[in-house]
Amino acid sequence: MKIVCLDLEGVLVPEIWIAFANKTGIDAFKKTTREEPNYDVLMKERIERLKKENLKLKDIQDVIATIKPLDGAKEFLDEVREKAQLVILSDTFTEFALPLMKQLGMPSIFCNSLKTDKDGFVSEHVMRIQDGKKHAVEAFHSINFEVFAAGDSYNDLTMIKEADDGSLFCPPERIVKENPTLKVAYDYDTLLKYIFNK
Repeated sequence: MKIVCLDLEGVLVPEIWIAFANKTGIDAFKKTTREEPNYDVLMKERIERLKKENLKLKDIQDVIATIKPLDGAKEFLDEVREKAQLVILSDTFTEFALPLMKQLGMPSIFCNSLKTDKDGFVSEHVMRIQDGKKHAVEAFHSINFEVFAAGDSYNDLTMIKEADDGSLFCPPERIVKENPTLKVAYDYDTLLKYIFNK
């Protein structure tokens, strides 16, 4: 049986932190895993900046409430789920994901969590496990799934390479050049062809 593992931001929905940067006017929040391969470093920078700018978790959640999935994302997921199992493997947080999952038809998502202090400021990011996307693919292999994986950023590369088959999806050109053996899709129709070997 096939299971499809997809990243969330940049693949199915816009980048949350970029939307937040646009809303707040703080360009430092535009930095994502497309630029910073080390997610732990990136999140520590974000948490420090949130404190400096006096911004709370609710401020981020208010922006997330305005985000819509990428055009065609829901229909793409519906088509995948007709023929295969599907799980979203994301480094986002449960505190961010629910409104987005509702718009996508409530697919399963494995992600991380945030801790807040008594005043509602983000105090810590809690990773379920380091390199969780790769470990999830390994676990699916251990129960005899054939795995296809797709994502757009540095933190998706180990997942894609661990899978039986996979593809980058609308990645930065730098990542394409650094990984010339990986397939690349720039639209959902192409990604469907890769997933189901059409």
